[in-house]
Amino acid sequence: MPSKGARKALSGKDSTELLNFEAVVRDSYSLVMAAREGIFARMAFEVADLLQLHLNQMADILHTTTKTLQNYRQSKKRLSPAHSEQTLKLLALQMKGKEVFGTADAFRRWLEKPAYGLDGQLPLVLLETSGGIDLVMEELERIAYGDLA
Repeated sequence: MPSKGARKALSGKDSTELLNFEAVVRDSYSLVMAAREGIFARMAFEVADLLQLHLNQMADILHTTTKTLQNYRQSKKRLSPAHSEQTLKLLALQMKGKEVFGTADAFRRWLEKPAYGLDGQLPLVLLETSGGIDLVMEELERIAYGDLA
């Protein structure tokens, strides 16, 4: 079940936007094009909520500060292309993780445990770079196909 913030994001005006981005992240080209335009900072908060991350964790992943994220959200600013890409990739990762593990909670627990296919690294730690997100996504694909479950 989505958290309170995610339920809010899925209700009313924001639900259409989040659902549109869920469609966008399924296609690599669309993801890159959306990232180049920049997404509004509030999406970073919604994605953090879906991943059950504290704001300071999301800020660390994006290599920024919580104050900057909050200021961007209040000012209705867009994130940089790099931060937008990372946020959209995190949304795609959350969607895949929920699909593979069945629930957002189970996926979140997996993120905090050493992963065999990631050389014993915590998947959560690897989310700090776009390439790290790709590695975690590849691991989820392997788990989905039973390669390294």
